[in-house]
Amino acid sequence: MITLREGFEAALVIAIVLSFLDGTGRRGWFRAVWLGVAGGVVVSLLVAIGLFAVGAELEGRSEEIFEGTVMLVAAALVVWMVFWMRSRSRTIKRELRERVDDAVTHGSALAVGLLAFAAVLREGVESALFLVGSVGDSNPVVAVVSAALGVAAAVALGYVFYRGAERLDLRRIFHVTAVVLVLVAAWLFSGGVHELSEAGVLPESEALSAVAFLALSLPALYVLLLHDRLRTRLAHVPRDA
Repeated sequence: MITLREGFEAALVIAIVLSFLDGTGRRGWFRAVWLGVAGGVVVSLLVAIGLFAVGAELEGRSEEIFEGTVMLVAAALVVWMVFWMRSRSRTIKRELRERVDDAVTHGSALAVGLLAFAAVLREGVESALFLVGSVGDSNPVVAVVSAALGVAAAVALGYVFYRGAERLDLRRIFHVTAVVLVLVAAWLFSGGVHELSEAGVLPESEALSAVAFLALSLPALYVLLLHDRLRTRLAHVPRDA
């Protein structure tokens, strides 16, 4: 789920960029985009390998503090990413096209390539943090296969968007995945609190992890599931009702 959502956000950016270049007769600039994508993937993999290597070298209390900190940072990034994309889902297509148009106007293939690089790198680094925090003692083969399936699904969705952008309901996709990711974030937050408790940084308490899970998930789910519905209903109520 993590790599599906993160990968799709990157694939969405690339699809919009390629679609705009294709529509303006600049397919020759595709090479710059794919070079940017390749660079972002390579740097993201290096970051992921580095994080996993650091975690593998640590033992005892240091390992617990490292894992707990990574989990908390990952949880914060998940929540930020969910609500940032929620606020930008209506305008991201227009904004990206304006940025590509500006780069094309100034004849800068490098700017287009850097846009693709930044999109992939941001989502790749976030995915690396999430995976380091969530994999833990899981079977590494299962973790790699599931992450690869998420990336493959994200690429497929990106291709569908590229081929028929107007027919893909982005808001519905982001809404469904947002709910799942909020629960993932709450689980990561709870796990981080648990690791720091075991390390002695926080008080030892089984209830603390449960409280942490509820403290993050309930407000976030309220905003995602209920707040918007209430605003929509109120907006349709006649003023003199």
